[in-house]
Amino acid sequence: MPSTARAGRARAQLTIMEPPSAVGARPGGALARLTLQFNPAKLSLSKSTEWRRTPSRMAGQSALPEFVGSGPRTLSLEVFLDATATHDNSVEKAVEQLMIACVPTPRSLARKTPASPWVRFDWGTSKTTSFDGVLSNLSVSYTLFDVDGKPLRATCSLSIEEASVDPAGQNPTSGSREARRTHLVVAGDSLPLLAWREYGDATAWRTIADANDIDDPMRLLPGRELVVPGLEDATAEGGR
Repeated sequence: MPSTARAGRARAQLTIMEPPSAVGARPGGALARLTLQFNPAKLSLSKSTEWRRTPSRMAGQSALPEFVGSGPRTLSLEVFLDATATHDNSVEKAVEQLMIACVPTPRSLARKTPASPWVRFDWGTSKTTSFDGVLSNLSVSYTLFDVDGKPLRATCSLSIEEASVDPAGQNPTSGSREARRTHLVVAGDSLPLLAWREYGDATAWRTIADANDIDDPMRLLPGRELVVPGLEDATAEGGR
């Protein structure tokens, strides 16, 4: 039983996606997916609000604050990489994947609207720490090297700043091609889990199943790319 429980433990992962081609659109397909070797020991989540006060000479204490707006969520975490058991170049490969999120994508350059990829952190059914964002900070500390100078161990500190504040399943471009995104299946994925991440509702898995002609929601082939429609888009199609 212990081995079964360990095998089913959720693995945290970072997905690097093509940035949206228009304001208000959802991100495009996955450019890279990094399944973390070790789940984070700590996640730091912050969010700010902005208030404005107009000084008043008649106020006894202070003027009433006026709400201006809500700032984005920011998620900070450390990713630990280790290749001491294999002595391969997997540490540098993982760092290169993270670096992809810091430079404009070739597709955005071709559109003459340079933009770096969007990033999403997923860990099981967690909702507050799972959102589309951009990498606002990345620092890598190499702490162990092989005899040939190859990095064998590294700690990557990164911050993801929220880039979309629309509720899950709602999009101003619903009904267009931009209202759909893609998901690259990895081991352990299921449609209920994907529906929970995308819509906040595991029972909405049929929306994804219908869009991809899937009969068994629990059996997905790793490496397959799934179309993930917006809930509004799927509702409109179903009502026709």
